[in-house]
Amino acid sequence: MDKQTENFVKKAAKKIVANDKISQDLYRAFNVKRGLRNEDGSGVLVGLTGISTVIGFEKVDEEVKPVEGRLEYRGMNVADIINGLYQENRYGYEEVAYLLLFGELPNQKELDEFIKIHNKARNLPQNFPRDIILRFRSHNIMNSLARSVLALYSTDPHADDLDIENQIRQAISLVAKFPVIIAYAYHGMLHKFKGKSLFIQPPNKKLSTAENFFYMMRQNHEYTETEARVLDVALILHADHGGGNNSTFTTRVISSSATDAYSAIAGAVGSLKGPLHGGANKSVMEMMKDIKKNVKDWADRKEVKEYLLKILRGEVGNRTGKIYGFGHAVYTKSDPRAVVLKDYAIRLAEEKKKEDELALYMLIEELVPEVFAEFKHSDKPICANVDFYSGFVYRSLGLEEDLYTPLFAMARISGWMAHRIEELTTSKKIIRPAYKNVSEKMEYVPLAQRKVVVAKKKSV
Repeated sequence: MDKQTENFVKKAAKKIVANDKISQDLYRAFNVKRGLRNEDGSGVLVGLTGISTVIGFEKVDEEVKPVEGRLEYRGMNVADIINGLYQENRYGYEEVAYLLLFGELPNQKELDEFIKIHNKARNLPQNFPRDIILRFRSHNIMNSLARSVLALYSTDPHADDLDIENQIRQAISLVAKFPVIIAYAYHGMLHKFKGKSLFIQPPNKKLSTAENFFYMMRQNHEYTETEARVLDVALILHADHGGGNNSTFTTRVISSSATDAYSAIAGAVGSLKGPLHGGANKSVMEMMKDIKKNVKDWADRKEVKEYLLKILRGEVGNRTGKIYGFGHAVYTKSDPRAVVLKDYAIRLAEEKKKEDELALYMLIEELVPEVFAEFKHSDKPICANVDFYSGFVYRSLGLEEDLYTPLFAMARISGWMAHRIEELTTSKKIIRPAYKNVSEKMEYVPLAQRKVVVAKKKSV
């Protein structure tokens, strides 16, 4: 930035700070639902969906009553789906994608056909990796992913066709291509910004999504059965989470304007990139690094509890006073995704010899409600959310933090496309909420009569 631009930007920033002021009292006076949240913390009802539901409380006589969390895909408990897959010793992300997109579980013939079509759709257009992913590399894979999604628009001769059959074709294509784009963008990032050798491996059409990701990520193509199973479960748990989460709502808002799928999904990727949404597990990992560094005895309840209190008091860590990985907008007593992922984290910890580290996570999960009650003087329930354990799982799988949010996107693309299709086929009305203007009235002043601000010279 040159000096003139720098000075202009500084002055402009001061103008914005001075002019863009809205009293907090006005939000209350006009009953504004900030964050589209009601006063009790529940979400403002803005739409209907049959895809998934997030249950974390019940309303009894307008009072919020905490309950154990439950996540359902098309009316089916996700925990039951995962247990069923475990009993049958099968990978299930593709099956869950089918369920979310088409509204029912496939029979064997339908599943085999879907997987075959899905695996064929993994291939990127000719020269796409070189011309799009590797030519414009980014230190953030989410930006590379969003750019690649928009570039796919140019390779699709029917990109703007909103016909349901075309939307299904695009959905299968995007679900299949996301892992490949992420793997290539990651290797390109390592090569450009971290001096690593460039390694690009075409996808294997015979492998599941979870297996194939490890196949593309590792030069020796090796992975254990436990690693692939745990990643498959993580993808299933992140595949959808109701219509109100920020990135899915973004998908529905953009789709409601009748734009193309690539524009809508690129917007969702941008939303998920935000640290308040998909990037939350990175904050958990940073917090855990600090705890492991400063707590001498990980098994000492008293020492761990005291350090958690220091975090809440803003005395240590990043000094925000936040314990990351706890609390949720909907879940109260428990996050069902965290419950399931914790079970698989135990299996992974045994294989990777990380039992001591996982024990620290479990102790923190046990202590946080007690610490919050003591510090906040409140009996409001607080539970570990999925971000608390997902970082541990990904790191145990040998996946770096640069991949945590992209992995979230890799899973969620199936849910995004399901919600897009539902928005196009059922709502058919552009989403347009209201904002009330609270600025003061101003008269137009001719240019020659406007005040000129002259910077005063400093005396020497």
